[in-house]
Amino acid sequence: MVLPFLWMLSTSFKIPIDVFNYPIEWIPSRFNWNNYERVWNGSQPFDLYYFNSVKVTIITVLGTVVICSAAAYGFSRIRFKGRDAVFFVFLATLMIPDQVTLVPRFIIFNYLGIYDTHAALILPGMFTAFGVFLLRQFYVGIPEDFSEAAKIEGAGHFQTWVRIIVPLSKPSLVSLVILSFTWNWNEFVNPLVFLASKELYTIPLGLTNFIDESGTDYTLMMAAAVSSILPVILLFLACQKWFIEGVVSSGVKG
Repeated sequence: MVLPFLWMLSTSFKIPIDVFNYPIEWIPSRFNWNNYERVWNGSQPFDLYYFNSVKVTIITVLGTVVICSAAAYGFSRIRFKGRDAVFFVFLATLMIPDQVTLVPRFIIFNYLGIYDTHAALILPGMFTAFGVFLLRQFYVGIPEDFSEAAKIEGAGHFQTWVRIIVPLSKPSLVSLVILSFTWNWNEFVNPLVFLASKELYTIPLGLTNFIDESGTDYTLMMAAAVSSILPVILLFLACQKWFIEGVVSSGVKG
């Protein structure tokens, strides 16, 4: 993982003629800082792609955290008939490849009038079985005494969830934020299928516009790729402590 990133970073500062030099020049002999300026101020509206990705990802992540946390609370704290069976069926959806549902979703989105809108990316992205599973595993480990004490004080399920469970589950919530952010930020297939207007493109689709009939300018492509990966790296570095703690405590292994 490190070597490809270093090659990408190195290439983003090269001139096109130096890209495929052998042996590889890890440190460019001629630094070309102009690549980044051409990416952000060139013919492609890269800043618009960036804004679209930020918009879609942040809204999706916020929705994912709220919905998955509420569902996980229900599966871990509320006893109802058939709870475990429903949870098992819910988890079984993880075995269905995303590609299998592309055509049905296309038909549904077209019928609802949200095809070629960011809603076609945001709404499905908020509902993830893995997110519910991750948080439920953490919630199960929280002693019931906290919930019982809240119940004695007159708190209902909503108050218990918001005031007790959510504050105690910061590591697992941060883990879900990082994972959800990464998945949605890097998503390529869904935007490719559900977006037709270029002004709605996210970064993964926008990167393909650096490829044309005359060939690919890898220096610009890598400069754009470095720019696109920075938010993910910064988010992980800022939250890695809680991410590792959340994954370990939830019993989920990579």
